[in-house]
Amino acid sequence: MASVAAMAAVDARIATYWNVVDPDPANGGVAIPYLGLNETGDAPAGVSAFLAVQYPIANAQQISIGAPGAEVFREEGGIGFVLSIARGQGIAWWTQQLEALTANFRAKKFAGVNTWAPTSPVFDDTNDRASHYRLTAVVPYYLDALG
Repeated sequence: MASVAAMAAVDARIATYWNVVDPDPANGGVAIPYLGLNETGDAPAGVSAFLAVQYPIANAQQISIGAPGAEVFREEGGIGFVLSIARGQGIAWWTQQLEALTANFRAKKFAGVNTWAPTSPVFDDTNDRASHYRLTAVVPYYLDALG
């Protein structure tokens, strides 16, 4: 499980850099929402897409030995971005939006989180889910904490 500190830092960064407006004229330029962990069980109404985050893996280990309370513990994991779009829209524009977001997480340091290069979006048989097509990319990260 990702730490509270890592999840809070990621949420804050998403809030800063995710400002995509629905390109579907029928939706009147509504902002594409970001849904944090377990915020809703259903796709939001009135938009053609939404962004969610996952933490598919997070492990911690002690990386230094010091005086009690001064040891360094390193959490390493992945930040998974899942952009769910309505089926039948194509992916070109949406892939650009996902890549723009992950660029803001590529080799960055923010609130103690250090990131590396994101994966490219995954395209396979698991993309089609019910009424949505999912684009997923993962950004590896680490976070050091004193314990």
